Amino acid sequence: MTVLQDKASESKNVFKGGMFLIASQSPQDIYTPEDMDDTLRQIGEVTEAFIQGEVMPVIKDLEAKHEGLNAKLLKQAGELGLTAVEVPEEYGGLDLPKTASLVIAEKFSQTGGFAVTYGAHQSIGSLPTVYFGNDAQKAKYLPKLASAEMIAAYCLTEPSSGSDAQAAKTTAVLSEDGTYYTLNGSKMWISNGGIADLYTVFAQVKTEQGNKLSAFLVERAFEGVSTGAEEHKMGIRSSSTVVLRLDNVKVPAENLLGGVGAGAKIAFNILNVGRYKLGAGGVGGAKDALAISTRYALEREQFGQPIANFGAVQEKLANIALRTYAVESALYRIVGLIDAAIDGGTDKLKAIEEYAVEASMIKVLGSELLDYAVDEGLQIHGGVGYSEEYAIERAYRDSRINRIFEGTNEINRLLIPGMLLKRAMKGELPLMQAAQKLQSELMEFSFDEDEDETPLAAETKVTANLKKVALLVSGAAAMKYGPQLESRQEILMRVADIAMLAFAAESAVLRTRKLGNPELQVEMTQVYTYEAAEKVATLAREALGMIADGDDLRVMLSAVKRFTKHEMLNTIRLRRHITKAVLEAQAYPAPRA
Repeated sequence: MTVLQDKASESKNVFKGGMFLIASQSPQDIYTPEDMDDTLRQIGEVTEAFIQGEVMPVIKDLEAKHEGLNAKLLKQAGELGLTAVEVPEEYGGLDLPKTASLVIAEKFSQTGGFAVTYGAHQSIGSLPTVYFGNDAQKAKYLPKLASAEMIAAYCLTEPSSGSDAQAAKTTAVLSEDGTYYTLNGSKMWISNGGIADLYTVFAQVKTEQGNKLSAFLVERAFEGVSTGAEEHKMGIRSSSTVVLRLDNVKVPAENLLGGVGAGAKIAFNILNVGRYKLGAGGVGGAKDALAISTRYALEREQFGQPIANFGAVQEKLANIALRTYAVESALYRIVGLIDAAIDGGTDKLKAIEEYAVEASMIKVLGSELLDYAVDEGLQIHGGVGYSEEYAIERAYRDSRINRIFEGTNEINRLLIPGMLLKRAMKGELPLMQAAQKLQSELMEFSFDEDEDETPLAAETKVTANLKKVALLVSGAAAMKYGPQLESRQEILMRVADIAMLAFAAESAVLRTRKLGNPELQVEMTQVYTYEAAEKVATLAREALGMIADGDDLRVMLSAVKRFTKHEMLNTIRLRRHITKAVLEAQAYPAPRA
């Protein structure tokens, strides 16, 4: 049995999506990177060997878009089984746990544009057929997708519809005899568009009830399918990005995916998968940026000594490491929940959909972690970091797209509280009850000092209180604005940030406690939680200033002050200890089981 299967068999009670705000897991109930079994570790080793042996030696050729190279490497990845990880076994796949896809995404992240090529095929390109295809569609396409004999692409975005996916104008008209649909329109920013053999295309089907967004499996070989020139992008240059044109393309009716009107369901569920994988890529990319920057800091000398000796540089390295630790903890906690639900008998798609809130959170956390890591990494390099001769330059360019991919971070920040409140309104999550109870207790709430001196006792209490701040602010906002809250985007984004900081901090605390409180991990957790509390205090004050006034505001601000109170830490000293571990490892100092 794997650790995930053990967890599923221990309890039938599933920790549902969004529950983290009103309940907590025990350290032993979460999944961490240290829980990986031998199979997952071997997958990581195979992936790393492929990347170092086949991809990195030709990275400049990939950036120069040497014809055929992307497809060749993708097929090599297919020979190793890397493109088959989520395809069912009966169609030539491996059907591995979702954690396997995280391990692979982490490793691929260092390849930049080729990671996009891989992800656009293996994930958002192939998974619509995996999850929504009928038996005939699966039998026809999945074996070739699993081996990368066919390369896939996902086609949602249009020139006039970016974040508003359902505003697509591409049309699909059913023939009078019902045997085919005629598609007309164009899609833009299509990753793998120039090399794909199979496109998942979203189009509006005209019905008596109005237009219904639907999805179609469109082969490149179909007459009327064409692509534009390759885009010249700031980053991820090795990936193919083109406009897809559909000019009276006759698509067999049997290539309609999931039925008329299933387009939105397909699009948003597949985006959930893409989001947590982007989070994994952010974690992997941050680790790579840290390793690159650490090696440079040890080699580069100024004023007669390595720049790694200087406190200003050390602080940057420590911050990258400790933030990576917290986000990595949140990432594996989330996907561990998904895998545990699947192992417990939940349908895979429903398990992924259950944690849509957390998928959006990890997408934002991971992409912004990566941007922070490469920005600070380039700063450590100084002027040479701006040169293409140094790996940090490409990492810096490649990172920026992740805050736009799979729904911009702004859209995801709006989705987080929006999805939580919708679940609360449906009675699926007792969020409002918890918020109202907290509101009623504020006047007489007891903030007793915690005398527990065990490691991370203070941080455990702080993370619980940060979740209360999220409840306080979101509950107050919902009660004041009601249905109009969705137009108060500034408040919603602050609620999202508070929830994300609370979740990441709590994940770090739980992971560290599960590991037995090793010194390095305790220190990283302490600093992250301390900073999270400071940020949450500011975010909450700003939001409440728009929500309340008078005595109500004073009571809530007082509660926020007490909820975010944290014992004084010598964070400079702690960061120096963290940096020492980073320099000794010359990489991310991850603990081993």
